[in-house]
Amino acid sequence: MCGRTACTLAPDEISRACSYRSRGGQRRQPRWRDGDAEKYRPSYNKSPQSMSPVLLSQRHFDKSAPVDECVLASMRWSLVPSWFKQDDPSKMQYSTSNCRSENILEKKSYKDPMLKGQRCVILADGFYEWKKMEKDKQPFFIYFPQTRGPGQVKREDQEDTMGSAHNMGNLKTACSREALAEEGEAPGEWTGWRLLTMAGLFDCWNPPGGGEPLYSYSVITVNASPNLQSIHDRMPAILDGEEEVRKWLNYGEVKCLDALKLLQSKNILTFHPVSSLVSNSRNNSPECLQPVDLHSKKESKPTAGSKMMKSWLMSGSPLKRKGPNTCEIKDHESKSQTQKSTGSLQQWLHGANKKPRIN
Repeated sequence: MCGRTACTLAPDEISRACSYRSRGGQRRQPRWRDGDAEKYRPSYNKSPQSMSPVLLSQRHFDKSAPVDECVLASMRWSLVPSWFKQDDPSKMQYSTSNCRSENILEKKSYKDPMLKGQRCVILADGFYEWKKMEKDKQPFFIYFPQTRGPGQVKREDQEDTMGSAHNMGNLKTACSREALAEEGEAPGEWTGWRLLTMAGLFDCWNPPGGGEPLYSYSVITVNASPNLQSIHDRMPAILDGEEEVRKWLNYGEVKCLDALKLLQSKNILTFHPVSSLVSNSRNNSPECLQPVDLHSKKESKPTAGSKMMKSWLMSGSPLKRKGPNTCEIKDHESKSQTQKSTGSLQQWLHGANKKPRIN
């Protein structure tokens, strides 16, 4: 299953992190749907009913859009079927935060969206899962192994700077967070944390009495991969790489049965144990992600890298950062002032004394 995630990137960082190549070979950054960047809130501890970022085909909103155009949206975690008759989604008597891949075409809540091509990709730094112990449950943070390469792993005495300048259309202000391109980095290439891409289904519910439509989703789950079976018997269906993401989102050309073939158990994720703090959904701090020593039940001794990471999280918290359409540029701010990027997150995890376990 998947009952808790972390997504700590700011809206503009998410756009950069899930850039893709068009059919013409051009690198594109998906834009946010109007107003959706403000609905999303970065969090170290996301639970069902919260708003999370998802990637989907723009054709769901504009039938004339190019077949390969993607868009970012904020959707409520836990699918509310379009046919739900109550006036309040909280009145649903069953959970739809997860959808078993084996049952997609058997249950109406999921069959209808699947047959309509309402497929999406849920984005997250990673997800949490709890392993049953003798007297308790031990949480783990599970995520994509992060590639060590140019622009991604730096010496601990180096500062990691990032940012972007966005064309805001009619707006005259933009976030002055232009990335300092590193040697060997292609224009527009994201060199920070690689987001986990999970297959999902979404639906649109309209309140019976009128009001704003509610978009919501379910995370599709499959049997756990061999390296995760000791933690839990289920895991999210992972889409590995741009090609799988493209096929899953391309509901026009990739039909239902072919898309279902992408929902496989993949032995590609890595993990590390974390504090039981994450077990309470009200706890939302960097400590939720910090590796712990299972023998002492305490946090691992901090390294220079982890101290740097914690400093960045506390001072440049994504909870305090704003998306590209809400940033203001103040004249008195120094042009040299920069903000550390989430590339530090990857450096921190690889530099921790308790190394992540890999498949």
